Amino acid sequence: MGALTSAVLLANKGLKVRIIEQNWQPGGCTTSYWRKGYVFEAGATTLVGLGEGMPLQYVLDTIGLNIPARKLELPMQVHLKSGEAVNRYEDLNRWVDEAERVFGYKGQRQFWNECFAISDFVWKNSLAQLAFPPSKPKDLIQAIKSVSWSQVANLKYSFISVEALLRKYNLHKNESFVQFVNEQLLITAQNHMEEVNALFGATALCYTCYPNYYIDGGLLNLVTPLVEYLESKEGEVVYRQAVTSIRKSNNKYLISTSKEEYESEYLISGIPINNTIDLFEDEKVIKLSSKLMQSKELNSAFQMGIGFVPHKNFDCLHHQIHLPDLLPETGSASFFISLSHAEDNSRADEPGHMVMSISTHSPDPENHIIDNQKVEEAIIKELVKNDFLLEENIRFMHSSSPKSWVKWTGRKWGFVGGYPQYLKIKPWQMLDARLDGHKAYQVGDTVYPGQGIPGVTLSGIIAVEKMMLDWESNLR
Repeated sequence: MGALTSAVLLANKGLKVRIIEQNWQPGGCTTSYWRKGYVFEAGATTLVGLGEGMPLQYVLDTIGLNIPARKLELPMQVHLKSGEAVNRYEDLNRWVDEAERVFGYKGQRQFWNECFAISDFVWKNSLAQLAFPPSKPKDLIQAIKSVSWSQVANLKYSFISVEALLRKYNLHKNESFVQFVNEQLLITAQNHMEEVNALFGATALCYTCYPNYYIDGGLLNLVTPLVEYLESKEGEVVYRQAVTSIRKSNNKYLISTSKEEYESEYLISGIPINNTIDLFEDEKVIKLSSKLMQSKELNSAFQMGIGFVPHKNFDCLHHQIHLPDLLPETGSASFFISLSHAEDNSRADEPGHMVMSISTHSPDPENHIIDNQKVEEAIIKELVKNDFLLEENIRFMHSSSPKSWVKWTGRKWGFVGGYPQYLKIKPWQMLDARLDGHKAYQVGDTVYPGQGIPGVTLSGIIAVEKMMLDWESNLR
């Protein structure tokens, strides 16, 4: 999605763009696939970022596209270990009332008001600092031109953790709330409260306080209109070609794939930086190796797709289940569920059938082999216990572990979800969009600002902005 964002923005500026895709369809982790009569999401299942000031909306407005999407009335429901369901309402006051009902009145309103204020600042400023993080003097000049008092005032949240915010309101001893926060942070920050800075963490915790959407037919129907726009601007996507090497010759990039060789003046990599570095011979790129996270710092995912006949109506589409016992093999304390919309008849061949996507974290994928059957059995047991399905109503089921992600996405070790947040790495220390200091750039969930559709979309916007800063006279 990051590379596709850059591609359509550059095409909109009149550049001729080619996307080289190793898979048979576009979108990477933001896409869908058909199997045995059902359409499953490949990775991402939540859609945030449509609305004024949001990165995805900015892209759509820039290129003049409108994506039909259903706004979700209830963004998420969280099922605690106690069996109690917590409704994550979009309206802040309604959500705080719910949090006080479940976790007690002490400190909740103050905590969530501060988190929302931070989150609101982040979203309102997400498109204001497109030269961030700075890696050249011109970035600093651009940043200074765009700086505001609110940006300076909120800088302090980069230095403190979400745990510190809980301590501020004496919530760190509220055991059920601590688990709630930690498992919610895993969805978008890939880490727990002691490692996630408050600037990112508050935004992660409050994403349900903004409009969430569902696209009929799966997220492939978000990606396809972007590809069609690119093609309308004389761009192209070539499929089933994995890039095997990139080298420079006569000020051009020579990109070798499993089938052909291409030449380009500019290059944007949309694969993880861990994969990108392996393709280059350039010393400037190879030097970035010291900044890469290794498998032990990363997560993959165990994912299940289920086609089933529903036995009831569901309150919402997205759910997180907190487990009384850790899942076997993965050690997860929760898993995430996304359901197809009851009125979306395009996700199942059989009328009345629905699709359920389940995902949970699997740490250190390089050194972790999973017995899929054990995890499947444990998850099905929890789904039945929590009344999500009747086992006899399952019509099709399949699962994916780290090895599957290597095959599907090509991502090293099968890690997904981007680089987790670590408190020692401040936002300005995250990897920059500039790759080799020349005309190669990097987008996606391993560079600033991080994972999720809004994050990778913003990375694509930033790469284009930095390319224009570097080479505007050449690109006119």
